[in-house]
Amino acid sequence: MFRYLTTGESHGKAVTAVVEGLPANLEIEPKDINKELARRQGGYGRGGRMKLENDQVEILSGIRANQTLGSPVTFQIKNKDWNNWQEIMSPEGDGGYNKEEVIIEKDEKVKEVTPKVTKPRPGHADLAGSLKYDQEDIRNILERASARETTGRVAVGAVAKKLLQEFGIKVISHVVQLGSVKADEQELTFVEIDNQVDDSPVRTLDQKAETKMIEEIKQAKKTGDSLGGVFEIVTTPLPVGLGSHVQWDRKLDGRLAQALMSIQAIKGIEVGLGFASSGRPGSKVHDEIYYHDGRFQHQTNNAGGLEGGMTNGEPLRLRAAMKPIPTLYKPLESVDLETKEKFKASVERSDVTAVPAAGVVGEAVVAIELAKAWLEKFGGDSMAEIKQNYKNYIQSLEQR
Repeated sequence: MFRYLTTGESHGKAVTAVVEGLPANLEIEPKDINKELARRQGGYGRGGRMKLENDQVEILSGIRANQTLGSPVTFQIKNKDWNNWQEIMSPEGDGGYNKEEVIIEKDEKVKEVTPKVTKPRPGHADLAGSLKYDQEDIRNILERASARETTGRVAVGAVAKKLLQEFGIKVISHVVQLGSVKADEQELTFVEIDNQVDDSPVRTLDQKAETKMIEEIKQAKKTGDSLGGVFEIVTTPLPVGLGSHVQWDRKLDGRLAQALMSIQAIKGIEVGLGFASSGRPGSKVHDEIYYHDGRFQHQTNNAGGLEGGMTNGEPLRLRAAMKPIPTLYKPLESVDLETKEKFKASVERSDVTAVPAAGVVGEAVVAIELAKAWLEKFGGDSMAEIKQNYKNYIQSLEQR
């Protein structure tokens, strides 16, 4: 069973991920993971944290001579900013509560933080988490709720991608909307998307929209605001039959939706046509079937590659909507947890937008769910066994 956990706080020593269920003899090198970590840190509109961190993975267990052993794999990504936060975030000591202020970074707009945070930010986990876990200091919530946690998921996703690539399966994302700017729909192949998207500072395929997106980001930064958007994830064609219709928790579309919704600030998921399909007659929605080159195929892909909770042989197509980041440099009104008085919400160092980076995180969690489903369908203890199981299945489909 493929599963993983991440650990760590935003300003703690490190983010760690532990992965269980990987087959033996899958080739993994640190550069494979570091490439994905670098992609997560990119994108126009990111904040000062990205200037501090240069995420590099350290493999602590489960891999020898660049090959998995079949045992649990442990990754660690150190937080360089830990040097500035040791007194506040150390597991020992008094949490820095005896200091009145701590200077974090001279060139940042937010120059000071107080060790104890009592002003919850609207739209963040601050208030609900503090009440749920009986915390007087919101920092005990916001550190783990931070999107810094996604470095661990991107590391795990890089391994999932490597597994899928052994079978010719690839996953990529691109931004289709940022703020109010929507990119024009383009009929591009997967290879064209893959070759072009990372050249754009906002990871969009529409150059005209790119210019407008950057201008909107600049304007939001000037006014102390933040922006959300929508990214799309596409894959190369998947084999029929990943996932299952027989039980609710085995439906792959449900699992993919949960994985994407678990990314910080994601508020909506679409599969294929998604919400647009609700306003069309069935004759304009469902994908007609035909038989060609020895296999069943579809004339269109409005279903997004999923029918009945299973892959149907077409490329996967998903969209995720991200709300604006809740940390604003013009903070909204809130109420102090201690005094119950009205205040402007606390400000933590943040991005204007993280939609391009969220697409990379989306790729990771989608790749993880696909890898899980792949191992459920074709599972074995080694890559050779899995490849043989996959080959046998494909041959059986060809005989239908």
